[in-house]
Amino acid sequence: MSVAETAAEPGGALETRGIEPVPDSERTGRPMQLFWVWFAANVSILGLPLGATLVGIQRLTFWQSAIVAVLGAVGSFAIVGAVSVAGRRGGAPGLTLSRAVFGVRGNAGPTLVSLLSRLGWETVNTTTAAFALLSLCAIVFGTPAEAKSAPALTICCITVFIGLTVIVSGLGHRVLLSVQRIATWIFGALNIVVAVNLIATIDWHAVGSARPASIGAMIAGIGTIAAGTGIGWVNAAADMSRYQSRSARTGALVASAAAGAGIPLVLLISLGSLLSAGDPGLANASDPVAAIRAMLPTWMAAPYLIAAFGGLLLSNHLSVYSAGLTTLTLGIRIKRVYAVIVDVVVTFLGAIYLMLLAHSFYQPFVTFITLLAVPSTAWVGVFTMDMVRRKHYDAAALMDTGRTSGYWYRAGCAPRAVLSWAAGILAGYLFTTDQWFTGPFAHTWPGENGLGWVIAFAVAAGLYALLGWKRR
Repeated sequence: MSVAETAAEPGGALETRGIEPVPDSERTGRPMQLFWVWFAANVSILGLPLGATLVGIQRLTFWQSAIVAVLGAVGSFAIVGAVSVAGRRGGAPGLTLSRAVFGVRGNAGPTLVSLLSRLGWETVNTTTAAFALLSLCAIVFGTPAEAKSAPALTICCITVFIGLTVIVSGLGHRVLLSVQRIATWIFGALNIVVAVNLIATIDWHAVGSARPASIGAMIAGIGTIAAGTGIGWVNAAADMSRYQSRSARTGALVASAAAGAGIPLVLLISLGSLLSAGDPGLANASDPVAAIRAMLPTWMAAPYLIAAFGGLLLSNHLSVYSAGLTTLTLGIRIKRVYAVIVDVVVTFLGAIYLMLLAHSFYQPFVTFITLLAVPSTAWVGVFTMDMVRRKHYDAAALMDTGRTSGYWYRAGCAPRAVLSWAAGILAGYLFTTDQWFTGPFAHTWPGENGLGWVIAFAVAAGLYALLGWKRR
């Protein structure tokens, strides 16, 4: 047994289990636990800029934005809940279960994309949280609020956030569940206080006089919200549900994710759209944390920054935990806690670059994550279609990466799955445009409305079903 496959210590705080399937004796989780996990991961203040985007860029009214928030956020996290069923069936992380679909070698591509996506979001979380902590230090100690003016303090702020992330993510599943639930109440309450004060700054005349946008703009908005919320978490869905009891109902798993993430997201996105109705510049702010802070009275600055920092920390806990499991799935033979440390070192260096060396922050990473949404949703298309017929995962085959594996298929790849995934990626990029890349069909209706990732999902799932998928 490799160090990556060490069993968990019963009753211990430190989870030493790697990516191997959890035995039935340890699978005692209930869907309500996942409700708190997904709620905590989405109570971040970054939901406000998402709502601002709907009004400032898509030109939606508040009521249109609220509808889009429900369909985009709740709908995309319902998909997260559906994919988490695989974790309940197989007891292993999502990308480890993906070996059964793509083959032990063919799964390397989807796993690498998932890891890059997680690292990208973690770098966004770390950088934004460090900016918030830097601003808090400026209020309390009178230090410079500009990162480049205080490089040593900036590095300290990054270190504090990363250290708090590692403490929870490194300890693992049991501690993560406890911290996410308790912290949800604390930072959720802070967010409510901040939201009440932000409501006082809303230009209600601008909200009431806004003209409705087209149905096409609403569809594009749904795509924007889905890609920025649930779609980014789908490949981590089974990572937490692998400890769920086999008796956990499918509907309860779907509801726990959809409601857990949907409640905070719909409220924050809707509030962001209200704020942007009177200040469209919020949607284009290079530092939305600072832009929102400027709307608050001086005495609310510190509580707001603490709420922003805490919300980002809760999101990062889950992301780093998942990234550690994904790193192990790539075949790196280290303990899970060390995989977590490797991942946060990467985000630490990325945050230093973005805060102290780069000239801009959000636009490059929004572009980066947009590009990754296409291969991610293509994987979701193949994986969910496979789930329709696959009710069992072979635990021994999942952990055997050699020729003797039951998931070796042809040279370690499942041709149907790999081909369908590749076709989905190609089709999606044909309709995608951003700062770095413009597809040949990007100026068509689907392309202009940001639906390249939807096309990637449909093509990958449809082709996989057409080619015929095996149940092993």
